[in-house]
Amino acid sequence: MGTIALVILCYLIGSLSFAVMVSRACGLPDPRTYGSGNPGATNVMRTGKKAAAALTLLGDGAKGWAAVFLAQGLAPQWGVHEMGLVLAALAAFFGHLYPIFFGFKGGKGVATAAGILLALNLWLGIAVLSTWVTVFVVSRISSLSALLAATSAPLYAVYFLGDRRLTMGMVLALSLLLIWRHRSNIRNLLQGKEGGFKKAEE
Repeated sequence: MGTIALVILCYLIGSLSFAVMVSRACGLPDPRTYGSGNPGATNVMRTGKKAAAALTLLGDGAKGWAAVFLAQGLAPQWGVHEMGLVLAALAAFFGHLYPIFFGFKGGKGVATAAGILLALNLWLGIAVLSTWVTVFVVSRISSLSALLAATSAPLYAVYFLGDRRLTMGMVLALSLLLIWRHRSNIRNLLQGKEGGFKKAEE
């Protein structure tokens, strides 16, 4: 029962869509109705409101971190072991992808996955974020940065997580889900149609 309760709790935390909530608070259009239709920081940035995009990014990352941190804290009291924590972390991610509070239409999960990884292992999270930042600085393409960071995450996990095989499997699952959520971006990248952020827009 402890595992089930923890999974539900983390799913509900993950279901908090900061793109939608921040947009409403700032009087901006619903991010699901313009641009890519993706409720995430990159799409919110299309409004030109950098502060709203930054709050979205921080909120989505923070909820991933908070869900896993809370699960780790409650696990001993609720009799939850590694498998339960793995399921709870995945539940937080699925909450972002398919939020119950917002018609099950969520984002692609980049910031939330980063928050989850930071909570699992600080150095693992930093390594993945460093990969994202490095690729973005060079390419200015958010989706390419996310894809390469997702691809690198399982490799970093082998080094930083040691023999925690269930947790390493969860990192692999997160990466595969992120890549799948970016399938339209992959098509655009292969066709040379994927847009990026110009330096003039900074």
